[in-house]
Amino acid sequence: MKILKGYVFRMYPNEKQKELINQTIGCSRFIYNYFLDDKIKEYKKKGKSKSAFDQIKLIPLLSKDKEWLREVDSCALRTSLFNLEDAFKRFYKGSGYPRFKSKGVHESYKTNNIKSSYKGNHYETIKLDLKNRTITLPKLKEIKIRGYRDKKVIIGDIKSAVIKRRCKYNKYSFIRF
Repeated sequence: MKILKGYVFRMYPNEKQKELINQTIGCSRFIYNYFLDDKIKEYKKKGKSKSAFDQIKLIPLLSKDKEWLREVDSCALRTSLFNLEDAFKRFYKGSGYPRFKSKGVHESYKTNNIKSSYKGNHYETIKLDLKNRTITLPKLKEIKIRGYRDKKVIIGDIKSAVIKRRCKYNKYSFIRF
């Protein structure tokens, strides 16, 4: 049985990276709210709505109209649709109806680590370098971090990363799963 662990690191992005993080958080919130509204309207018309996989196919069409969606991590946009799907699954099990996300509350986005290899070279979208205290994230490049309890080595693979912004203090953190 595999055990999943989460580690929290404080990030110290520069101004350009902060702007891109804030933009990605806003775009993820926009995608979530846009497709929640779409699900509500479609359910009222047809009695059923599209799955997350069907909605993912609509993101490129939407990004043609709204060019600012192309500037952020596409994996974060897709993940927000899976979050919406999970919210509806919880609703069907008896939890509350999914709500629209508002600005300033739980500001975060999740991105997945995509691994591939080409001609013997291995590539990853998320790289953690504890020796130099940096993390490499999609679109953001290298960001300085401060380690949790000064860890020297973390055993295991990076599956995904959640980038959070604490609105009150304007601080950023990275959570690794």
